Amino acid sequence: MPMSMKRRSLKDACRVLGAAALSLSLALPAAAADKLTYFTWSGYELPDFHKTFTAAHPDSVDISVFGDDDDAFTKVKAGFHPDLAHPCYDKVARWNKEGLLQPIDTSRIKNWDKIFPIFRNLPDIQAGNGKVWMVPWDWGNTSVLYRTDLVKNPEPSWNLLWDKQYTGRMATIDAVHDTPIVAALLAGVNPFDMTPDQLNKVADKLREQRPLMSAYTTDMTSVEQSLASGQLVAAMTWNASAVALKKQGVPVEFMKPKEGMLTWACGFVMLKDAKNVDLAYDFINSRLEADSGKGLIENYGYGASTSTAFASVPKEDLEKLQLPSDPETMLKSTVFTGPMKQNDDLAKMFEKVKAGG
Repeated sequence: MPMSMKRRSLKDACRVLGAAALSLSLALPAAAADKLTYFTWSGYELPDFHKTFTAAHPDSVDISVFGDDDDAFTKVKAGFHPDLAHPCYDKVARWNKEGLLQPIDTSRIKNWDKIFPIFRNLPDIQAGNGKVWMVPWDWGNTSVLYRTDLVKNPEPSWNLLWDKQYTGRMATIDAVHDTPIVAALLAGVNPFDMTPDQLNKVADKLREQRPLMSAYTTDMTSVEQSLASGQLVAAMTWNASAVALKKQGVPVEFMKPKEGMLTWACGFVMLKDAKNVDLAYDFINSRLEADSGKGLIENYGYGASTSTAFASVPKEDLEKLQLPSDPETMLKSTVFTGPMKQNDDLAKMFEKVKAGG
């Protein structure tokens, strides 16, 4: 999400940037004790999201970006040591299992009670005694974005991305917690806990889709450009792509599949060896202010984790963005992306399928 706030844009570029950051972190002395280090999705580095932190601590944050949170996990395990990182909820247990995190004291989070209960009470973030492993900050949806002039009245189903008549004119997201989850839903399998036989069913569904795809990608900028030109007629995207293309006047619709959109939530985790804990709390508090969440909602179509952010956005704007004032309303009709018990096996299988296996 650079300036256009794509959730996972320019994956290869981000990997290069992340690798560069990792190399520097291993080759150079640790950052000054009074400078926070933050590791996040491309685009979440924007200073508009932490104005009060910058006002209180000018030039006190070094930010590195990653292409997706699997990349982030790998880099942190390999020795890159930021103070704060920004993975999504479905990965928190994995980070914690590897001993990478320290608990965050909610009594030091000024707007903790303004975070919607649906996020505040997520099971895998609970660390006991008023502490959590992650402070939720953002959430959004994954669905099919399609050209309404090129795909006429499609059935509201993820099956559109398996429609042979659009072979070579569709794209899907290159991430284990996106496309394989949808394949599992269509195969009638619980994507978050599957047997080996069920995993094979998902693999078969993905193999069925592979020859139809123009690309597996997290570069939403390219996807949007291809949808705008008509090179693509449909793609799996996040909310921000729908918002961006509609602003450009491109005739697109962000589908509400009968099987359910995917809903994800991400947030801040503090690394076990964080050197700037006080700055980390100041940064989180700045990010949880209503103005920060308001910008996230209005400019990019993603949901903020706080009720105060939603209260600051006019109701008609929320309706245009298809965002309810309470995310629990949306979660009743979507599939929440939580931890996947077979994540590693699913990831290996997905890579094999993409390679033609």
